[in-house]
Amino acid sequence: MFRSLKNIDSAYQQIKMLALLFMLLCFSVSAYAIYAARQTALEAQGRIYVLDQGNLLAAVSHNVKENRPVEAKDHVKRFHELFFTLDPDPKAIEYNVKQALFLADGSAQRAYDNLRESGYYNHLIQANISQDIKVDSVALQTSVYPYYVRCFAQQRIIRASTVTTRRFVSECYLRDVSRSANNPHGFLMERWRAVENIDLRTERR
Repeated sequence: MFRSLKNIDSAYQQIKMLALLFMLLCFSVSAYAIYAARQTALEAQGRIYVLDQGNLLAAVSHNVKENRPVEAKDHVKRFHELFFTLDPDPKAIEYNVKQALFLADGSAQRAYDNLRESGYYNHLIQANISQDIKVDSVALQTSVYPYYVRCFAQQRIIRASTVTTRRFVSECYLRDVSRSANNPHGFLMERWRAVENIDLRTERR
């Protein structure tokens, strides 16, 4: 009888041990699942987007905040390249300006409307004039939000017989918006305006 009780007690201890091991295993699996889900969420938050020849690509960053100043400057540079790179082709002008307007608020739209109403684009087309821009530097102040930005660039007005180089300076404020295919950096330029636009030299071709 005592042997039977001892066997029952031993079996109970074994079942108890197996139950504890099973509970420990379940806890370990649950903890790992929570950890894996958290890591996946952190990696998703660290995802940024870059453009490669017009295609939106995803790139992983260890810390998106560290890249924001670089992204902000590239956002401003990209806007100016799109807005001021013009060829005597109405479809090319419309496409570039449309892409640029995704990056800015109504201030850029008003500037475009003023240029269009003044006949600026028609003059480029009729006179076969091309225009491009080279951004020299972008000064960014991140101490106050929205971020103040000043862009320094040089424009070239390319005519049949001459090339005119202009000094161009603009300013705006940047605020964060959602990233998209049309706005991969997730910024919006506000209160954009030209501060300086003067001829530096004109050279014969």
